Amino acid sequence: MTLQMPDALSKHLKTLAFLALAFMVPATTVAELSIARGSAVSGSQQRDNAPEWIYTLRQGDTVASITQTLLSQQTTQQRLLEHNGLASNAKLGAGDTLRIPVNWLKRQPEPARVIAVTGNVQQISGMDGRKLPLSEDSIVRVGDEILSGAGSATIELADGSELRISPNSRLMFNRLTQFGKSGMVDTRLRLQRGEVHTRVRPVIEGGARFEIETPSAVAAVRGTVFAIQATTNGSSVQVTEGVVDFGQPGNTRRIPAGYGASVSTANGGALNIRQLPPAPTMNPLPSVLTQLPAELSWQAGGYPAYRLDIFDQASGTWVQSRDVTGTRFDIAQLDNGRYEIQLAAVDQRGIAGMPGTAELEVDLQARKPDLTAPADGESVNDDMPEFRWQLNGANEVARVEIAEDDSFRQLITTSEWAPESRALPSRPLSPGQYYWRVVTEAGGSSVATSEPRKIVVNGTLPPVRIISVNYLDSQVRVFWENIDTATDYRLQLAEEPAFRNIIKEADIADTTAALRLIPGRRYFVRVKALSDGPLASRWGPGRELYLD
Repeated sequence: MTLQMPDALSKHLKTLAFLALAFMVPATTVAELSIARGSAVSGSQQRDNAPEWIYTLRQGDTVASITQTLLSQQTTQQRLLEHNGLASNAKLGAGDTLRIPVNWLKRQPEPARVIAVTGNVQQISGMDGRKLPLSEDSIVRVGDEILSGAGSATIELADGSELRISPNSRLMFNRLTQFGKSGMVDTRLRLQRGEVHTRVRPVIEGGARFEIETPSAVAAVRGTVFAIQATTNGSSVQVTEGVVDFGQPGNTRRIPAGYGASVSTANGGALNIRQLPPAPTMNPLPSVLTQLPAELSWQAGGYPAYRLDIFDQASGTWVQSRDVTGTRFDIAQLDNGRYEIQLAAVDQRGIAGMPGTAELEVDLQARKPDLTAPADGESVNDDMPEFRWQLNGANEVARVEIAEDDSFRQLITTSEWAPESRALPSRPLSPGQYYWRVVTEAGGSSVATSEPRKIVVNGTLPPVRIISVNYLDSQVRVFWENIDTATDYRLQLAEEPAFRNIIKEADIADTTAALRLIPGRRYFVRVKALSDGPLASRWGPGRELYLD
């Protein structure tokens, strides 16, 4: 089948092909090297055909230091001089240049770093095959695989390029190489299935390389923004910035921005190139959003769906990615900061087109809440009292903070962050005096704090547990646990476990007591803590006593 291509695209591809041939020619003709002192050696003008990197010397650079820091151990200082036609006593200064074949540069593995993870994503180690949950700041090395279920991940490569792995994808990292300190990298990935969005930094001509291979195609990149998909039926790519060489290995075509291409396994790998849907026209948004949600809307274009991506402008990370039907979307759950929104139409084949963009700033402000209950200085008998307040801002979450001093230097406990106006502490409070306040937060960075209030918790003394019982002749010694807030202990002795008929009761200051019992009879003993204050107390569990 002959591919019919628009004239504009055909001319554009011919121009790009001509430029590609120009870039592929080895750098055998370069500007004359500037030499401050010394002379060229006429017998050393041979050139390697390998791609070259032109290095500009900085202050303090010498041929020896360049050889040591940039070149592999097999490449000597003399060889570098001869390659550039320089005598061994040549003197170079800042601003002079040296031609260095790329295959002379040092190469070392350079791992990638995870900068964002949402949902369930796993990392399979290339060293031992272990499967671990992927987390922010995880390191990805050569041989590792990323397996996304319902989640997604954003990964930063050594040169600052970014990959966003969509849900239900499997991506393998076959090569992550950096050429010394040259800034050039060689990155080769394999997308076994799923979808990857990329923002690739422009590669340095001569040696840098970025490729994503799929089971049916390969995409070679020179610096671009594109998305690539792999399924059992084939592979496809959409280019929104720059160019991508795409197709079966050894038979690729250059795809410019604004176009997509696909390779199908059903028709022998034929390449189909098509123009992407145009960018939707978005209705204006306020430049600063002071409350969320805010409605984003756009003009209808007759497409079944739209893809919405939100990026953090400071870090460049993907914050949200949604497929939306209709012509509106509620922007929500964003922290304070500056964002870029990209909206692209999705055609009947599920291919996203050119994105329309909009910038916005989220600036949510927390406001000081009004406390309602308990009243300042109020006493409560509950060790889990309920605290209530009134929020005065929008999009706020709040929590109660409880401390023993009004400066709140060390918190005793808090409640969970929630958009509620009442909460319980996360653990029971021991009897005593406390201070409490409510802190509100909006946008992840704006915080407001109420004035503190005093609260007295009467509570209850905990039940006392008998630790051990010792028998000696007709005497029994009982030991029980110490309660820090108790002043005394009350002991009761009965002949039945319900303690309805008490035969002995005594208040004891210590945590032990001696009892004389009649042999052959069963007794039961229990203890509770006492306090000088209004604290209620509870009996501990009874313990059976018996003398033979």
